[in-house]
Amino acid sequence: EPELRLLLGLLPEAALPALFWVALKRNATACTHEQEPLRGFSWEGVGGGTAPQEVPAALGRWVEEPLHSCLTARCAGLYLAAVAGDGPSWGWKE
Repeated sequence: EPELRLLLGLLPEAALPALFWVALKRNATACTHEQEPLRGFSWEGVGGGTAPQEVPAALGRWVEEPLHSCLTARCAGLYLAAVAGDGPSWGWKE
């Protein structure tokens, strides 16, 4: 959560909408898990991208749900969109 707040604080000047890859990846051997905040994705570089990461449920905000798959590697990024008066709105997007 602290890293996300830092990123959101640094990016409000960026042209929105924008999608930033933040090393969030689901390997081909991992499946989509609807009940998990990151839906089966994990941070690249942690356990070779295969180690599950415990994250708060509040970080499970998806702009659109990822494709259901257990066969292909997929990446997700931090999607930012402008919201009048509230600053940027964010969510994960495959």
